[in-house]
Amino acid sequence: MAANQRTAAAAGLAALVVCVAALAGCGSGASDTKKSAREGAHGAKKPPGAAAPKSPVRMIGDGSTAFTGKQPLLPRPERLRPGQKPPQFVVFSWDGAGEDGQKLFSHFRKVAKRNNATMTYFLSGVYMLPQEKRALYKPPQHLAGSSDIGFNDRQGIKDTVDQLRGAWLEGNEVGTHFNGHFCGAGRGVDEWSVADWKSEIRQAKSFVKAWKTNTGLKSALPLPFDYDKELIGARTPCLEGRANFMRAARELGFRYDTSGVNNQLWPEKKEGLWDLSMQLVPVPGRGFETLTMDYNFMVNQSGSTSQGDPSRHEYWGDQMRDGLLKGFDRAYYGNRAPLIIGNHFESWNGGTYMRAIEETIERVCTKRDVRCVSFRQLADWLDAQDPKVLAKLTELGVGKAPKEGWPAFLSARPAPAPKGVPGAEPAKR
Repeated sequence: MAANQRTAAAAGLAALVVCVAALAGCGSGASDTKKSAREGAHGAKKPPGAAAPKSPVRMIGDGSTAFTGKQPLLPRPERLRPGQKPPQFVVFSWDGAGEDGQKLFSHFRKVAKRNNATMTYFLSGVYMLPQEKRALYKPPQHLAGSSDIGFNDRQGIKDTVDQLRGAWLEGNEVGTHFNGHFCGAGRGVDEWSVADWKSEIRQAKSFVKAWKTNTGLKSALPLPFDYDKELIGARTPCLEGRANFMRAARELGFRYDTSGVNNQLWPEKKEGLWDLSMQLVPVPGRGFETLTMDYNFMVNQSGSTSQGDPSRHEYWGDQMRDGLLKGFDRAYYGNRAPLIIGNHFESWNGGTYMRAIEETIERVCTKRDVRCVSFRQLADWLDAQDPKVLAKLTELGVGKAPKEGWPAFLSARPAPAPKGVPGAEPAKR
């Protein structure tokens, strides 16, 4: 038995090496593999005739995860040149990402590749824990085995792992949406202490790092990343509990948080983390703005039900799409502040919000100077900039382009990036 497991592990390791070398989404079919190698994030291409890079692969723990080298298809961030207009960043992100019978995870991976986009998938840790092992989860201030979003089964975990593996190899980011999704009064996350958040984060990581042990799927391919190093950001359930989460996150080495509410302004650091908050955009035909998230549009349209009047579904989806596009135009032709969009893999109101998001991706991600990226890539770019340049960008109001034009507004030569910082000049040989 042990020998068979070692043979299976060796075969899986070899398959992963091939998969990493091809820069492809394993487990998604041969056509996806070929297409991914051709396209890549932001048009990244392998030079003609170049040999596939050799990637070191080291299994971690029980083999649920593995170190496979630098993530493929990540663009190298560069500092803005004097007078250069900033690119328009757009971040599409998904809360509680997992693959179920709706197949929305796999669908939007294809949408992203088709439109030269990468995204952030916030994985809920309990989606990597089978129902029969639920007692392993000990949520803060709740009974062991409790979860407001349930758990998973072996097939659901296998399918989710396949999507996470392929997504990461395509340049996407895997963040966390924590575990049990406890919202509201009565021991919800808004009442958690810093220690509670640290426990929740530790457990979310542990379920990712031990999914093989917990499912018995020992011969499956590992996730191709070290989750302790991969995990650098999150969005809290219902955008609650942010203050204590940020304190815990800073101590655990996170780089950003996206649990706040903000206008369409350039981000700043708060308590050592990039504040990449959700944003307010217009609701067409209504006299107010709402968050750039499917759930918030739904509540403003059908109230407390996700199964509203079918005759209104098409209109509601169009309203969300057009609201996001208004927000995009306001930034694109204005201050160029990154547009932050959040969603759920849900078919609320007949799936109209999924259609709205797909149409938004198709309309914005292929425009000139637009980069549809993950939060990790946005944080990398922000870290690469001259702090004085970023401070100047934060002076621009919502939708306000520089009156004197971008060349004059950012005419000062930025300070060179310190060695070791993203965007620094490469070492001379």
